[in-house]
Amino acid sequence: MKKFLKILALVLVVALFLGTFVFLYQKSRPAETVYQTLRAERRTLERTTVVTGTVEPRDEVLIKPQISGIIAELYKEAGQQVKRGEVIAKVTVIPEMSQLNSSENRLRLARLNEQQAHTDYDRMKVLFDDKLVSAEEFEKTRLAYEQAREELTAADDALQIVREGVSRSNADYSTTLIRSTIDGLILDVPVKVGNSVIMSNTFNDGTTIASVADMQDLIFRGTIDETEVARIHEGMPMKITIGALQGHTFGARLEYIAPKVSSASGNANQFEIKAAVDIPDSVRIRAGYSANAEIVLEHRENVLSVPEGAVVYSGDTTFVQLLTADKPQAFVRRQVTTGLSDGVNIEIKAGLRAGDRVRGNVIAPEN
Repeated sequence: MKKFLKILALVLVVALFLGTFVFLYQKSRPAETVYQTLRAERRTLERTTVVTGTVEPRDEVLIKPQISGIIAELYKEAGQQVKRGEVIAKVTVIPEMSQLNSSENRLRLARLNEQQAHTDYDRMKVLFDDKLVSAEEFEKTRLAYEQAREELTAADDALQIVREGVSRSNADYSTTLIRSTIDGLILDVPVKVGNSVIMSNTFNDGTTIASVADMQDLIFRGTIDETEVARIHEGMPMKITIGALQGHTFGARLEYIAPKVSSASGNANQFEIKAAVDIPDSVRIRAGYSANAEIVLEHRENVLSVPEGAVVYSGDTTFVQLLTADKPQAFVRRQVTTGLSDGVNIEIKAGLRAGDRVRGNVIAPEN
C-alpha cells in the first residue's frame, strides 16, 4: 500500500512538472497577429475641394438722392418688397440763402416786367382795333407780353425749385421723392427721419437712402487656392451648403474665375470665384449667409480601388500586402500603381485584380 502511494505521488509530481512546462512554453510563444482584410473593388472616385464664401445678390443697388436736404418721411423699411418707381423716402430741401435771394429777386423783376408788358399790350390792342397802328407793331407788343409771361412762370418755377426741390409744373418728376430704381427687396435703410443727406457729385458718392436687391438672382462668392484654380473652369457644377440652413443642398454653376490674385487674400494666393446659385422659391435666403461650395476636380467611374490605408509608400514606390492564406494569415508584398484618391479610397491602375484581398489594420492578437 505504501509503495502504491509513493508511485501515485511520483506520478502527480511528474504530471505537475509537465503541465507547468507546457503552460510556460505556450506562454513564451509569440502571439499571432490577426489583420483586417480589405477587398479590391470597382468604385466611382471623385476628388473634390471645398471653397468657403457667402451667398449674396448678384446686383445690390444703392438708392441715392438727386438733391441735398433732410429726410422728411420714410415710407419703407428693410425687409419689404418694393417695385420700380415706388417711393421710399421724401427729402425736404434746405435752400441756400444766396440762391434763394437771387430767385426771389428774379421773380420780383419778372412780375414787374410782366405787368408792364401787359399794360403795353392792352394799350396797343386798343390802337390796333381803331386801326391806328399796324399789325406788325401789334404783333411785336403781343410777343413781348407772352415772353414776359413765360419769364414770370420760369422765375416762379426756379424759386419753387430752390425752396422745395421741385416746381409746380414738374411735380410728377419730383427729386424730393426718392424712388426705387429696380424691383426687389430692401436690404437696408441706413438713414432716419431728420438725417441730412447729400446728392452724389464729382467730389462724393452721396448719401445712401436704401439698398435694394433682387433676391431671386443670387450668386456664391468665394476664393480658391492657386494650387487648385488651374483645375476648374467656367460652367463647372457645384454643390452649395449654407450653414444657417442645415439639411439643404443647392445646385450652382461656376460663372467667373478671377484673372489675378485677390487683394484681400493676405499671404496665401487666393483667386475669387463666382457661381450662380439655384434657389427654389420655397427657401428664403438672406444676403450674406456663409456657405461652402463643393467642386469636383476629378472624376473616375468604375475603377479598381482599395481603401487608401492599405497602401504603403516607400520612396517613389507604392505597394500593398496581398493575402495568400487565411489560417494562419500569410501576406506577400505586391507593388502597385496608384491613381486618383478621394481621401478614403485610392485607384489601383496595376498590380491587383478585382476581388484580391489586402492587409488592413490589426484586429486582435490570438493567444
